[in-house]
Amino acid sequence: MKIAVAIDGSENALRAAKHAIMLAEYLPKAQLEIIYVQDYSKAKDERLLTQSPESLSLKREQKMHPILALARESAVDAKVVTLKGNPSQEIIKYVNDKKIDKLVIGSRGLNTFQEMVLGSVSHKVMKHVNCPVTVVK
Repeated sequence: MKIAVAIDGSENALRAAKHAIMLAEYLPKAQLEIIYVQDYSKAKDERLLTQSPESLSLKREQKMHPILALARESAVDAKVVTLKGNPSQEIIKYVNDKKIDKLVIGSRGLNTFQEMVLGSVSHKVMKHVNCPVTVVK
């Protein structure tokens, strides 16, 4: 069984990852894929806050470390997938193309204002993927 969890560094994403890891622990031969989408619409803001492209890359990478550590502690084999573009579109495309069996996603991400204006990533993803989705609050 292929389980995927979409993360963005938020607390809700961390809770979603914990739930996905728990599922992977209890399902035989489960594969866990951690999906992180680099959203270029936010990259300009992030770049202004950092001193160099290397520090921007390091900052993004640090969002994955706690989740990988949790997976290792639970003896769950996890694979990190980094995508680039619009988070909802990229998650939908990846999950459907790779025939993921179960997706876990947080209910709210890092950008609350954008969510109010454009609609939440979890809501868009839930409507368009071809597998069961668990939204973690």
